[in-house]
Amino acid sequence: MNGPVILMENVTKVYSMGEEQVHALRGVNFAIDQGEFVSIMGPSGSGKSTCMNMIGCLDRPSGGIVKIGGKETALMTEGELAILRNKTIGFVFQQYHLLPTMTVLENTMVPLRYQGIERSLRKEMALDALEKVGLSDRVNHLPNELSGGQKQRVAIARATVTKPSIILADEPTGALDSATGHSVLDLFARINSTGTTIVIVTHDPGIGASTKRCIKIFDGQIKEDIKDQNAERGGR
Repeated sequence: MNGPVILMENVTKVYSMGEEQVHALRGVNFAIDQGEFVSIMGPSGSGKSTCMNMIGCLDRPSGGIVKIGGKETALMTEGELAILRNKTIGFVFQQYHLLPTMTVLENTMVPLRYQGIERSLRKEMALDALEKVGLSDRVNHLPNELSGGQKQRVAIARATVTKPSIILADEPTGALDSATGHSVLDLFARINSTGTTIVIVTHDPGIGASTKRCIKIFDGQIKEDIKDQNAERGGR
């Protein structure tokens, strides 16, 4: 596609809480091109989670324009948004969200089922995704038989199995020790090197400094947009 894969133009978001109006976003502007490795960083209540929901097509703006993959989300039906999410975005969450009664392989296959891919091909694609995250020897294990780092690698395999153009990660190292967290960030960097856009939403300055670009948000506004971080090290 031509143009940025993620575009936010003068985006506002207002939530009604009883008689109170909460302004979560106050005219946010940024564009992210295909293949960028970006963190959106801010403290609790800064608006970063609302930005994540906009990028993930989980919410619509009160004002302004949000485009994902060139499509304006405010003009799309819920069904169209669900298709866009499934085909364009892979999600990685802090708490993994693995289905406890499914094996590692079955968890990784789930997004492919929603795309209507037949089972033998789903299995082949899931095995390939798990090999890329170093979990070929854990395919028949259940989530409760895995370490935290292994669970997050399964979540990353599940997010990448559909070959989305965007990976959206919400505090992906928040439940991990520092060494395991660094290994997960290194895995994101390797995925990014293949051309996948990575967006990590975080409160952690260390993670913000580890990405090639860091968009800092505070009180619903972009305070700083630092590009080409660590260029001499290739991001990490």
